[in-house]
Amino acid sequence: MNENKWLSLLGLAARARKIVSGEELVIKEIRKRQVQLVIVSTDASEGTTKKVNDKCNFYNTPIRVTGTRDVLGQAIGKRERVVLGVIDQGFANKLISLIDQ
Repeated sequence: MNENKWLSLLGLAARARKIVSGEELVIKEIRKRQVQLVIVSTDASEGTTKKVNDKCNFYNTPIRVTGTRDVLGQAIGKRERVVLGVIDQGFANKLISLIDQ
C-alpha cells in the first residue's frame, strides 16, 4: 500500500515539474545543490548506483534505492527511469517518510 502512496506523490511532483530524471542531469543538479532527494531504481547498474551514491554522499543529499526502472518511469509518466532527483524540499521530505515506512 505504501508503495502506491509514494509513487502517486512522485507523479504529483513530476506534474509540478519538481523532478529531474536521468543520471547525468540529476548529478548536474546535485552539484548545483538543487536536488533534495535522489531515487535510484533497484535494477540500476552497480556503476550507476555507486556513482550517484558517491555524489550524494559528497553533497550530503539523501538517497533512496527503491522501485524498478519501469515503476519509476510509469510513476512520472515517462519511459524507464533509473535515476530521479526531487528538487522540492516539501516533496522530498514527504517521499522520504513514505519510502522509509
